[in-house]
Amino acid sequence: MKGILLARIREFIRNPFTFLLFTGMSIVFAWVISSLNVGEGGGGIPVPVYVEDGASDYQHSLEEQEAFRFYEVDKEALQEELREGDADTGVILSVDRFDILVGVESPNAGLIQQTVQEVYTTDMQEALIREAADAEGMEAGQVVSSYQEAASEGTFDLSVHSFSGEESWQYDDNVHRVGGFALFFAIYTIAYGVVKILTEKRMGVWDRMILSPIKKSEMYIANLFYSFIEGYLQIIIIFSFFYFWRGTFNDRMIEILLMLIPYALAIVAMSILITALVKNVEQFNAAISIITVSLAMIGGAFWPLEIVSNPVLLFLANLNPIKYGLDIIQGAAVYGYSFTELLQPISILTLMTVLFTGLGIHLMERRHI
Repeated sequence: MKGILLARIREFIRNPFTFLLFTGMSIVFAWVISSLNVGEGGGGIPVPVYVEDGASDYQHSLEEQEAFRFYEVDKEALQEELREGDADTGVILSVDRFDILVGVESPNAGLIQQTVQEVYTTDMQEALIREAADAEGMEAGQVVSSYQEAASEGTFDLSVHSFSGEESWQYDDNVHRVGGFALFFAIYTIAYGVVKILTEKRMGVWDRMILSPIKKSEMYIANLFYSFIEGYLQIIIIFSFFYFWRGTFNDRMIEILLMLIPYALAIVAMSILITALVKNVEQFNAAISIITVSLAMIGGAFWPLEIVSNPVLLFLANLNPIKYGLDIIQGAAVYGYSFTELLQPISILTLMTVLFTGLGIHLMERRHI
């Protein structure tokens, strides 16, 4: 077993190109795409805003919103961005009204309208309170402050006991992009490590090793363990890069990496199952490309699942290891969940590991691959 691990390590040292390629691509993609939504105004989805005379107070209130990044442009620039597709939704602010301009149909339009409407509604409520306070001879500023304090405290106290679903959705673009691309490219790294079992079996290497004192179970464990280490190391490098450069993951990186061990193991198990189902490396290359991209799209690596409403896609996402890997990352970094609160996705990934490994090795031995 140690001999197989040492041989794989020497092979990696001689030819680390594939590992470095997938690691570099993951960092570049995550950096480029997450940088598109990061500017001087902070994170969030960018929304161009044209502010007419007298409506600057509304713009200042919108700049405090976290979900969207409202930035001021002139009217011509707003129309140009919508026409060229640089922004899917724009806003025109007036003293007594606002207009939502939609360039491309997007679920963001309704959320933007709701956000802007809330700012206008709050301003109108405070204006009416001031008028009523002045009419009654009361201190308007004090009354408005009391109203704002009461509104911030809320009417009801809510407690949440489940992993997700009952509380409002929180989104951190940096965490999602980095985590999504790291999990996505880790599949390629792990899968191309596992497929070497198929190559060695086809070349007769395993037949020769079986004649040695080493057990077949040790041969499987050594190869699968090395593939796990290689993929997990890639995730560590990617996460460390963004943690020390941007401070991503909110000081929870170590905990997240430990909780992602079941994800890497699940991908190893899935790879051995795919390897058992194909006949040669060419079929494996085609299958892994289709499966990996499909898993990333359905599992939410490229966009958050909260904006998906199709019940079929949501059902398929529940069968997807990437979804549970992202649940761990976002649960720890964005929501601040503890290990106990993240036992659900960890347990599901562990179950996937057991099922895929058992089924994959059984099929591989039965087909005499």
